Formats: sequence, C-alpha cells, structure tokens
Amino acid sequence: MNFIAQLLVILMFALICGSISAKLNLPLVLGELLAGLIIGPAFLNLVSTNDFLEVCSELGVVILMFLAGLESKLSSLKKVLKPSVLVAVIGLVIPIIVAGVTGLVFGFSKPASIFLGVTFAATSVSISVEVLKELNKLQSKEGATILGAAVVDDVLAVITLSFISNFGGQPFRITLLKQVGGLTLILAVSWLIVPLVIDFSAKLPMPNAKSLMALIICFGMSYLAEISGLSAVIGSFFAGLAIGQTKYKKAIFEPINFSGELIFIPIFFASIGLKMNIKELFANFGLFIALTLGGIFSKLLGAGLGAKIAGFNWSSALMVGAGMVSRGEMALIIAKLGLKNHLFSIDSYSAIVGAIIVTTIIAPLILKRTA
Repeated sequence: MNFIAQLLVILMFALICGSISAKLNLPLVLGELLAGLIIGPAFLNLVSTNDFLEVCSELGVVILMFLAGLESKLSSLKKVLKPSVLVAVIGLVIPIIVAGVTGLVFGFSKPASIFLGVTFAATSVSISVEVLKELNKLQSKEGATILGAAVVDDVLAVITLSFISNFGGQPFRITLLKQVGGLTLILAVSWLIVPLVIDFSAKLPMPNAKSLMALIICFGMSYLAEISGLSAVIGSFFAGLAIGQTKYKKAIFEPINFSGELIFIPIFFASIGLKMNIKELFANFGLFIALTLGGIFSKLLGAGLGAKIAGFNWSSALMVGAGMVSRGEMALIIAKLGLKNHLFSIDSYSAIVGAIIVTTIIAPLILKRTA
C-alpha cells in the first residue's frame, strides 16, 4: 500500500472512530488510538508502521507539544514549579520500583529489571494534552502541573537512562553536561531570541510569515533538544511557550492548530495503535497483564502522591496522577533500546510494547473520569 492509500485509510478510520468516541462522550483521542489498533496488525492489518508514517507521527507529536506550549501561561507554570518537581520525581521512582520488581518476578536479570523499570518510568503527556484541551483544562492548576511535571519527568528519565545504559559508551558526566547545556540553551533562546525573531517575521510582506517562522523556531528548537540528548518535544514545548508570551499568539495558533489537527496529530495517535500485535502478546500474557496494571497504578499512585504532598486535594491529585499515566513514544524508544541490547527477549518485548500501548489507550479514559 503506497503512502497516499495509507493516509486515506488512517484519516478515514480516525474520522469514523473519533466521531463514535465523541458520540459516546469519550475522549476524541481515544477514537484515533483505536483507529490505529483496528487498521494495524492487531486486527485488520491494512496498514503497518513504516518510515513515512514514523516521520508523520514525529511531526504530529512535535506540533502537538508546540501547541500545548503556545496555549500555556508562563505565570501558571511558575506557580506549579514545586508540585511539578514532586510529581515528576515520585512519579518516576515508584514505577521504576514496581516494574523492576515485576521483571524480577518474571525471571528477568537484575540489569534487565532495572531497564524495565526505567521503561515504565517515562511519561508521554501528549495524550493527556489533547484530552485537557478537549476539556478546556490545559490552563488549570492541574493541567499546568501535568505539563511542568512532563518536562521534569522527561529530563529525569533521559538522565536515568543515560546512567544505566551509558548511551553508547559515552561517559555519564558528558551526557549530563550535554543535556544540561542543551536545556540551558533552549531556555536562553526562548527568552532572548524567539520574541525578536517573531517581531521581525511580522514585518515581512509574505502571507503567513509569522506562522512559518513559528514552525522554523519549533523544529529548530526540537532539533536542538534532540542533539542534546533530550526529547524533541522538550524543544517544541518551550518554543510554543516562548511564542505564547507574544502578541502574535492567536494569529500563529489558529493555522498551525488547523493543519496539525487535520493530518499530523491524528497520524501520531493512530501510529501508537499500529504498533500493537495481539498474537504476539499471548506468548507472555502474564507479563503483559502485570506490566499493564502496574504501569497504570504506579503512575496514579506516584504522581498523585507527589501532587498530594505539594498541597493538592485528593481529587486534583488523582487528576494529576491520571495525566501522567500515558507512556507513549518515549517508553517505546527505551523498550526498543532494551531489545537491541539483548536485555529483553522477543516474547517479553512484545508484552512490554503491548503494556505500553494499552496504558496509553486507557490513560485518556482515566483522565476524563478524574477531571
């Protein structure tokens, strides 16, 4: 199937499943996730992952987190700095322990069990961002805490991964220096350069110059994050956050949101479902169930406990915990690294990927119930 036919199938099923989700008063993103599950190897096997869809998916998550930054208020994020750190740290430690112990129970070696723990410690809030936008709670205290915790969580997860895997033999202190330096540079660019560049683009005679410049900044800062050893979404989020503090926020948001929601963001959500193969799960079904349940409750408990310690009531703390349940692309990347380094067998890898995807699919349901 060529790429045009793949796009046709993905968008058609995203439309159908998204409409059914909306009709049933379920999160729209759930329909798009299930669309990928239905058309992928798990059921109809009409579409499978490939380089083209991976690129489109990467663009989708980068644009989604850029839009999240664009809609966020810097003042709100500053207010929830302490809760964000507590949510991220406790929400990282408990999943590492739970998944690590699960690995030992199922016969994993100690290094493999630790790696499994780090795999399920990583959070991907791109799913939560879409649900929070749909519920108009992205700018609430809970929404700001989830976004802030996601940034801290991503940095901590990458640093932890660097420590245990040595990232290709590179000394840990060099890896850490690169990441800290990259994050510092991203913050400096956001604060000092982005407002000037956007002001300059507003004076250009070309139509949509501001939106094009915003995308240049978004992709440029995403690339800067990647070469620093961080996730691309860190760069895109701060790019959006910086532009969101300018007077051009609304003019830039509308066209980028329209194009993103029309093509790239649905492809990103559908691509998560495409990675699941039901047949392979039964080779290690017990591990799959244990990791799925542990993955959900460890984040709910860990991140929720962090929010409660920071002063949230139990209802809000549970919402924050629910917003951190989704694992998504970061966990899939770490799991693939574990397979490459022969820490996971093929059977256990299938169970791990299945658990990551199921937690990601269930996350929007839990978040909507707690919001």
